Amino acid sequence: MREISVALTKKLADLKVGNILLIGSSGSGKTTLMRAVEELLAATPALALRSTAVRVHANILGEEAEQGRAGERLLHRLLARARDQLGPDAPLERVIARASHGLVFIDEVDKIRSRVGDKVQVSGIRAQEALLTLIENEAVPLRLPEWAGGGTVQVDSSHLLFICAGAFEGLYEEVFRRVMLGGGQDLKATTVSSSGRIQEEVRFSLREWLRSEDLFEYGMTPQFLSRFDAVVVLDPLSEAELLKIFAESPDFGVRQSRAYFASLGLKLELTESAARRIAAEAARQPRLGARALKEVFRRVIRAYEFDPHQSPGLAEGRLLIDAADVERILARDHDDAVTTNRGWGTP
Repeated sequence: MREISVALTKKLADLKVGNILLIGSSGSGKTTLMRAVEELLAATPALALRSTAVRVHANILGEEAEQGRAGERLLHRLLARARDQLGPDAPLERVIARASHGLVFIDEVDKIRSRVGDKVQVSGIRAQEALLTLIENEAVPLRLPEWAGGGTVQVDSSHLLFICAGAFEGLYEEVFRRVMLGGGQDLKATTVSSSGRIQEEVRFSLREWLRSEDLFEYGMTPQFLSRFDAVVVLDPLSEAELLKIFAESPDFGVRQSRAYFASLGLKLELTESAARRIAAEAARQPRLGARALKEVFRRVIRAYEFDPHQSPGLAEGRLLIDAADVERILARDHDDAVTTNRGWGTP
């Protein structure tokens, strides 16, 4: 992510940098990006000493906003993190200075929208106002926690960098509806090839059509949104990216399944073509992103896990799954789904 890379570089060089809002569907990598920056800072002592980072779920901010303390609690988290980095004996002034130059990740920021449907969401309004106070003010009164001696100090929060991210569920549909009501004449058809068939599809990109007014309608206040220098819409993960994630990430079930089969005295192996077929199937669900990998792999592996010793491809303690096996299972699931759907319509 170039925007985050440039912002982080400026931040570590003590340069002024604008806040960033990330918009991407579930599984597109928003939280992964945040974790990657946290891990980079934690693993590099020279960088860790130059920035304090905290990550907060927006729902927590909403709950704290109802108590009127969202901004204070967020600053307390930064103070605690800065103290952990500098040590318990560090002078309070140094801890406060470090915290006031911190990096704040807010996940699922769309959860603090000002309204949901026709209903006003008071906690969302208050949370946005609390963040707005921290983003734009140079003198924020802060009640110190007990470990810092209590009392009230003035904190300059204008040097904080906020990177907020959310899936903004329903935004894609709302923008698409707006475009289509306007005629949709500018939407371009793209020629695609699938299973040997050539067809034309109309591709709609949220990045190309999103306007600030769409986010206002969604429930992000103009005052809050105006404090972000960059609004970045993440692209859906490509098949190649999904394949890389499936092959390299420990979070998509392959490692756990191999451990399960090993406990039964079997060695699980997937061919590269099988992995590619799983990634290709996951890519057909772009709104699910990397989460689609888990769903597709679960469909493929569950029959093998239920009765591994009777599985096709088992020979001499080695269970091999190739592309043909994946194709067979996915085709069977598709046929079962079609049959089930037809059954629903039976009188």
